[in-house]
Amino acid sequence: LRWLLQKPGVTAPIIGARTLRHLEINLGATGWTLGAEEMALLDGVSEKELPYPYGIANSRRE
Repeated sequence: LRWLLQKPGVTAPIIGARTLRHLEINLGATGWTLGAEEMALLDGVSEKELPYPYGIANSRRE
């Protein structure tokens, strides 16, 4: 959740709190930030391959 809060293109991450405890855990993502290295690591592991034909178009640009 912290990672999403720091992403410039994400305006409002949707939390799925069903209980007060879930809400408390989600609120724990506020008041601190991830460092650049942590953000880069999370960006890397969350990248997904684009479906055809978008992946081909991007690979030809490189």
